[in-house]
Amino acid sequence: MFITPSGDVILDTNDSSTDKSNDDRVLFSINDFDYGDLKGKPDILWNFYGLFSEPALSVFSPISNSFEIKGYVVINIPESAIVERVYDTFNTNYLTLAIVLILSSAFLVLYFFQVHRPIKEITRATNEYSKGNLSYHVKPMHNDEIGRLGMSLDYMASQLNESDKFQQKFLSNISHDFRSPLTSIKGYLEAIQDGTIPPEMLDKYIGIMLFETERLTKLTSNILTLNELDPKSVRLDISTFDLNSIIRHTVETFEGTCKKKGIKFNITYANSVQNVKADKGRIQQVIYNLIDNAIKFSKENSYIYITVKEKGEKAQISIKDTGCGIAKEDIDKIWDRFYKSDSSRGRDKKGSGLGLSITKEVIQAHGENIDVVSTVGVGTEFIFTLELAK
Repeated sequence: MFITPSGDVILDTNDSSTDKSNDDRVLFSINDFDYGDLKGKPDILWNFYGLFSEPALSVFSPISNSFEIKGYVVINIPESAIVERVYDTFNTNYLTLAIVLILSSAFLVLYFFQVHRPIKEITRATNEYSKGNLSYHVKPMHNDEIGRLGMSLDYMASQLNESDKFQQKFLSNISHDFRSPLTSIKGYLEAIQDGTIPPEMLDKYIGIMLFETERLTKLTSNILTLNELDPKSVRLDISTFDLNSIIRHTVETFEGTCKKKGIKFNITYANSVQNVKADKGRIQQVIYNLIDNAIKFSKENSYIYITVKEKGEKAQISIKDTGCGIAKEDIDKIWDRFYKSDSSRGRDKKGSGLGLSITKEVIQAHGENIDVVSTVGVGTEFIFTLELAK
């Protein structure tokens, strides 16, 4: 509103009847109007000389011309409107703050479960691994980058743990296999030296020492072969050769042993000449190991069956004995290094437990497979494939 110095109200925005074109029209007068009440007070909370039924916030500003006050502009806002606006503002701010807090809490929970806890678990795992505790397993995580990192770390540790166990077992087995013949040789040499063994028995015990020496030589040779067959460094000398010829020559090397046990071979070839592409020396070693294994566990006066077939682009070789067979629970273990089956096959005192392990690694190095079929008391059959030469 606009008020004259005498207290006449000539403009009131709340009065719709006001003729804004008639500036001299007096709407109403304010009794007891005194500008001194307003002087020095840019705003005041009151009922404005009884004009309002409730307190209002009044803001004043004088209008002057040539240093003469012509009137006053007064803006009145009801206290209830101000309070309502403040409450609305507070409610909006509180709602915004509540939403921010909820979103922040959700983010913190998400961060805790998705980032903090997995990273803490990975940190705990790395600390355990650094202490040598490779058996520690990372707890299952979400399928995201951090989760996959944790699973990869767990897999790496399990592989290292298996490798560590294998190394310990390998050293234990190799120590045992070296210690036994060395102890035997040492004992006989000491007996010969102190004269405990009579001269007429020397040949017998020298033969035993030669047997143990051969066993050590074979063990050393097999260990070197396994080292050469490391998948990361294996090198094959691939050539084309007659597989039938290799089988015949290998069988001939066992002629003396077979005569002693009365063992005979039944060999069936698909063709008179069977050319294959492979490492000739390695394949000869495979055939030697399998025939040697068959002879060791075959009964006296029995047969060993060797069959060569063509299956597509592959040559399939089968070597079958009629020996004691392998128990079902031992089938998967026979490929393990230094593994020897139960007492039924434990008669092989000269074996190192490495022959079948070498055999499988040679075949796999060629990208081929070897299988075994065995029945206790009936016999064992080893079957592997090689690539046919074109």
